[in-house]
Amino acid sequence: MDKKSVCEKENYEIIFNNYSKSMRNYMYYKCGDLQQAEDIVQDAFIKLWNNCKKVIFEKAKSYLFTIANNAFLNEVAHKKVVQNYQKLNLKVSTNETPEFLMEEKEFMTKLRTAIDKLPEKQREVFLLSRIDKKKYVEIAEITGITVKAVEKRMSQALVALREKIGNI
Repeated sequence: MDKKSVCEKENYEIIFNNYSKSMRNYMYYKCGDLQQAEDIVQDAFIKLWNNCKKVIFEKAKSYLFTIANNAFLNEVAHKKVVQNYQKLNLKVSTNETPEFLMEEKEFMTKLRTAIDKLPEKQREVFLLSRIDKKKYVEIAEITGITVKAVEKRMSQALVALREKIGNI
């Protein structure tokens, strides 16, 4: 057989090197917690290794993203409770700083809050595009939607951010 096996160390390393960073970023944009994103990605690669005989090399990327996305969905309810609790317990501290630094800090807080309040699908498309510099075609492939759907979500996200942030 000429088919590559995921169980071979070289092939597994190729898969890991090609997809681990992009998966981590994708999961980070979905969940907003870098440690959780890294844990999900690590678990997905462990599952890939444990099931390497069942996974076709060409389908490994899809398998990994599906496993990671399902793990995220399993943790989403708990994550929402934690995020709501953290938002309630944030304390605003005032420091004597130059006006510019204060305005910059306020703007960044306003921006993060606006991005956090975007619907999940719009937020992930926005962050994949603006932070990860992914093209719409790549975002469509990662999220499993059409390019038109990516364009629509991006447009909706930009409109919502403009409404929430206002004039800069």
